[in-house]
Amino acid sequence: MRIGSGVQSAPEVFGKRQNNSKTSAVGNEEFSQTSVKVYLKTDDMLFSGGNGTGLSFYIKYAEESTEDNPVVIAKGIDENGKEFEEKININDIDLRNASYVEMSALEAYYNVDRGNSLSSFPPETGCMGLNDRCDLISSFEKVIRDMNKLGRYDLQMFYMRNMNTYLNASSKYETNSMNRQ
Repeated sequence: MRIGSGVQSAPEVFGKRQNNSKTSAVGNEEFSQTSVKVYLKTDDMLFSGGNGTGLSFYIKYAEESTEDNPVVIAKGIDENGKEFEEKININDIDLRNASYVEMSALEAYYNVDRGNSLSSFPPETGCMGLNDRCDLISSFEKVIRDMNKLGRYDLQMFYMRNMNTYLNASSKYETNSMNRQ
């Protein structure tokens, strides 16, 4: 197996399987061959990954991105196998109504602690498609309550720390945008 950078195809390894409409016969049985696009992280990427729906994408800085106004480009394959490209202004992301791609942009930009997990987000976000939105703060609050009830104080603290990272970062940009006006 050769590992390179950029976009790779790997059958049935990561993400949503795409049916390429080819069939093969083995014995008396026919089966569909599938392929998947996998984005391996390169040096110029902030993020490369996806979630359990088959959403697979990478995030890079846009040319017009500045320190005061960070802008990223997300490119990838949605949960239905369709390619997408999206420009995201980090300062404009609403934590109460964010897509998985927007949340991933924030996670990468702020280098949020993922612990021993693939994500810093509550588990329910793993079911989000490209156009789904969630209230990230409410999701954090719910998983924090759940971990407290279960006596998993280590996970409760992990999610509290991550929620506070997002809230603190968001409030900095709200303050900066008010000062610019």
